[in-house]
Amino acid sequence: MRIAVDYLNDSDGNVKAVQLPLRDWQKVLAELKRYEQALKLRSDLKDALKDVEKMRAGKASKQTLHEFLADL
Repeated sequence: MRIAVDYLNDSDGNVKAVQLPLRDWQKVLAELKRYEQALKLRSDLKDALKDVEKMRAGKASKQTLHEFLADL
């Protein structure tokens, strides 16, 4: 994604802010949301696999599908 960015500088020439078109900002936010969803899914899958390992080792009780769905 190519974005047109304008830099806002203070009187000493230090960059203090950036400005970009609203349409580009909305694209950035949409992309960020997709990344956040992917990271959440990855984290949830890791947790689920840890739970399965605990169940297989006998360190956690197993759930029926009905119990699992009721917890949602």
